[in-house]
Amino acid sequence: MSDGAATTIAVGAASRVRLHDLTRRPDGEEWIVGRRETRTFVAVPEAGIRVIRLLERGLSVEESQERLLAETGEEVDVADFVRDLIALGFVAEAEGRPLATDPVRPASLAGLRPEHVRFLLNPWLPLLPAALVLAALTAFLRHPELMPTYRDLLWSDRGSVVILSGAVVGWSIVLLHELAHLAVGRAAGVPGRIGFGTRLQFLVVQTDISGIELAPRRHRLTAYLAGIAVNLGVAATAFLLLTVTAPGSAAHRLLAATVLWALLPLTFQLMMFMRTDVYFVLQDLTGCRDLYGDGRAYARHLTRRLLSREDPAADPSRPLPPAERRAVRVYSAVLVVGTALCLAGLAFYTAPADVRLAVRAVAHLRAAHTGADLADALLTLASLAAIHVLWLTTRWRNRRSRRGS
Repeated sequence: MSDGAATTIAVGAASRVRLHDLTRRPDGEEWIVGRRETRTFVAVPEAGIRVIRLLERGLSVEESQERLLAETGEEVDVADFVRDLIALGFVAEAEGRPLATDPVRPASLAGLRPEHVRFLLNPWLPLLPAALVLAALTAFLRHPELMPTYRDLLWSDRGSVVILSGAVVGWSIVLLHELAHLAVGRAAGVPGRIGFGTRLQFLVVQTDISGIELAPRRHRLTAYLAGIAVNLGVAATAFLLLTVTAPGSAAHRLLAATVLWALLPLTFQLMMFMRTDVYFVLQDLTGCRDLYGDGRAYARHLTRRLLSREDPAADPSRPLPPAERRAVRVYSAVLVVGTALCLAGLAFYTAPADVRLAVRAVAHLRAAHTGADLADALLTLASLAAIHVLWLTTRWRNRRSRRGS
């Protein structure tokens, strides 16, 4: 944006504005409108979409208001509506003067064009992972003894090999999972961005495909489920390969571990109280706009009621449509119970284990007799420190980004 860009402007009856390229789709009695490049979208009523169309045709605020009144009989404060559009960053110019907007965050893999991955939206494509899973299930019924157990994670006698292979294969699967979200979102016209995030005590890799809400439902669900499909496809392929490799061989043991490395992360996806892939599917199918935010607000309301600090009439779910209200109230219970169980796991299992591991590493560091003992202790301490520092910096950066938005 140039130095002469306007940051604020008075909106009057004669004001004319030029909007950015806005994408929209009907959603029940309202419309979802937004800018894909800034990943900003809102729900507006039918009158709002009519005003946007009039403004796009070059009509002034007053002309738009008069036209809407003549066509529908509705009196809408168009000037106030335009101010809201400016605050959202939807207005490019007002009175011929450019408006300053927040910088657009660059998309991951910007060279990946929608036409490169358009095939991912083919309605027949989901049959591929489905066929792989069906074939793997058939093979399992014939060879149930091939089903991997936790012992297969220790597929090598050398601990360093187990750790290194787990990191390489496990993170490769995570990357493929996130790339699947990114590619399907890109095929639907959503820029998308891959980065680190936090979910309670967990450090996660996540893909921001905000704006997918503007796509048709089939495309939205495909984007949400793409990562899970990749995990299932990898696990099914590895299991099928187990049937043609010699039991006990290094390849067989590594494939068995790969099945688990692909399947175990799916248990995390079932934790819907942390906005996982399954959460977004549930939110879409229930028709909720912000299932997590509304569920958290309702849980807080109930807590205040139990403490006799809030009137029952202040229920934040009351204005929601009946079906959405029921979904929010049920989800709030899942949110509270799931969060409590996760934090309990952190307090009674994860944190004590990390502390004990660190204390043991320090003790080994002091009593190290060989270079291997010293390297093992240092590697353990460095790994623990790296994970926790990365979690803290990621959480701090994301919180600061939300406060600044």
